[in-house]
Amino acid sequence: MSAKKLRAEKEQSSEPPSSLPEDVIIDILARVPRCNYPTLSLVSKHFRSLVASREIYARRSLLGCTEHCLYVVLTNEDSGDHQLYILRRKANGNHRFILIPSLPSMHDSGCYVAMSSKIYVFNNTTSLVIDCISHTAQPLPSMPVLMEVRMADIIDGRIYVIGKITSKDTRMAVFNTETQTWEPETIKVETEAKMWRWECVVMAGKMYFSDRENSNVYEPKGRKWETDEMVNGKEWENACVVDDVLYYYDDYKDKIRAYDSEKKSWGVVKGVEELYDMVNPGWWKTASYGGKLFLFRDEDSYVGVTYFAEISLERNKKGRFGVKLNGWMGLRLICMLML
Repeated sequence: MSAKKLRAEKEQSSEPPSSLPEDVIIDILARVPRCNYPTLSLVSKHFRSLVASREIYARRSLLGCTEHCLYVVLTNEDSGDHQLYILRRKANGNHRFILIPSLPSMHDSGCYVAMSSKIYVFNNTTSLVIDCISHTAQPLPSMPVLMEVRMADIIDGRIYVIGKITSKDTRMAVFNTETQTWEPETIKVETEAKMWRWECVVMAGKMYFSDRENSNVYEPKGRKWETDEMVNGKEWENACVVDDVLYYYDDYKDKIRAYDSEKKSWGVVKGVEELYDMVNPGWWKTASYGGKLFLFRDEDSYVGVTYFAEISLERNKKGRFGVKLNGWMGLRLICMLML
């Protein structure tokens, strides 16, 4: 018998026999937390193919077993490469970031927008979409205009990519994720905010722009620009939105502030004093992650050390904001992107 045939028989014999129908196996595996998939993939080649298949993710969605994944862009100080990593959660709390080698290097000035199981990446030269199930990337059609991309966000399946055409002309190009095409007309940006210091968040179907001095609001449905004096009342930056509430860390007062877009009022998040005691006061960036608030910051005292805190948000009947601190960790990173 040939060596090739012997190897084939050996591989075949290593597959554990199964009396369960394929559909039942998928149904069982779909209920298993994703953090256990790397271990399941070691059981057999069959299991390895199943946990990486689209069928199992479709079943997870039907069963309501979907989980939020955290992707970050890390920079290699030696090579200067920017690569995408995924956070692998473990039951023992020993979470770690895993490099995704199948993806190309990311652009240092790229803007990232997450939608369902895809990440859209836009920069000054190219645009692409990353399939987070297969971890493959495909190019997107060229933008209708050449612009210096500064930011991007999504409303109702349309991605608004904002950038400079000329020194005096700022535009928004709109990408339709359903048709995977760009809308032919661009939108002129009418705001007094200085673009090089811009922040942009989406609340209640509107885009809020700020440069810590001026704030403007854009409503896509009516293509209207307006102002919101209350949101302009704070110098917010490095902000995020969870359930139509804007959160940012006020590094002057060492507080997390929250703006309720429905009530048009500011509040202070209570219950994070423990976090402030853990790490020296300083700059924190916020990010939305599966209905929770993530804080992260660099520790100046130690090169490349970044701290994370995961917070469950609560609101009482009076509209005051409180939190439950789920945990925090320190990791050796250079930079990151929360999706």
